Amino acid sequence: MTVLARSVFALAAVASCASLLSMRRLTAQTQQTGDYRISGPYAHENLSVFLIHGPNRSSKKLLTLEEALDEKKVVVYETRNVNELAIENVSNEDVFIESGDIVKGGAQDRTLKDDLILPSKSGKVNISSFCVEHGRWVKRGNEATDKFSSSADIAASKELRLASKYKKAQGEVWKEVSEVQGKLSKNTMAPVAGMASPSSLQLTLENKKVEEAIEGCMKKLADLPKDKKDAIGYVMAINGNMVCADVYASRDLFLKLWPKMAKACAVEAFSELEKGKTFKPATTESAQAFLAESEKGKAKNDDNNARVRLSTVDSKENVLFETFDKSAPSAALHRNYLKK
Repeated sequence: MTVLARSVFALAAVASCASLLSMRRLTAQTQQTGDYRISGPYAHENLSVFLIHGPNRSSKKLLTLEEALDEKKVVVYETRNVNELAIENVSNEDVFIESGDIVKGGAQDRTLKDDLILPSKSGKVNISSFCVEHGRWVKRGNEATDKFSSSADIAASKELRLASKYKKAQGEVWKEVSEVQGKLSKNTMAPVAGMASPSSLQLTLENKKVEEAIEGCMKKLADLPKDKKDAIGYVMAINGNMVCADVYASRDLFLKLWPKMAKACAVEAFSELEKGKTFKPATTESAQAFLAESEKGKAKNDDNNARVRLSTVDSKENVLFETFDKSAPSAALHRNYLKK
């Protein structure tokens, strides 16, 4: 090979590497922490919530899974496989499914593993799941066993979300469900397990004692982002320690999901409440550092389906899950940060 040929080859290799680096940044690191402004904390007892402010990057209208099930625009089918369900969008609208969403009914309540955009008239699509109810495999009350009726809640524990999204282990999911139930029982000083199925996380989240315990917190959180015109996400800290964050490309999507996310924040904070315990309050600086550190890990990209690309950015202390809509790939539709 001549000197000229070697030079041309080297330049081509450099250009190729630069192109790959640019693509990696586009698909996994498009939005940096510097794009966000953080306000707060908005505190209640041991819970601190910070709002994330930034530009609205998507005007696409997406139904949430809760909306779609309530309006009978989506059907979630029982497959008799604990770790896989089938879902079908029968409407003319696209539906966003958030990792951690709980679907109630079937043979066992499930939590859904990954974010998914379900296009209109989708036909049946397989979706990964984990059981958040142990032992039941029969009809519960008047619920159908061949499909799921609702999705009013999301996995209310950072450890539970890690067990399903990061560790991907059913045994760990069951363990974390039991942990949450135990902590809630201790702090309510009453049993929180549902009579119809004591192992069901969903029935625990519907427990009257739990709802009463988080009522004050929910009143404080309910309208928190409503008047903040550029709020697109939140960061949560419990007992002064960073726990998780969720950021969305669409403000409309964030506002629709906020009631479910707010309840999860309130439940998790109450489960970790220790009366009389003092702690150093979380600050906007610590929230900013949590987001920034989460973005420094090594990224791994996977195609979920023809519509969705998932990226996992794994660092020593945190993990960042990014979801990209391939029809609008310039910004992550959802970014979920979790403290390990």
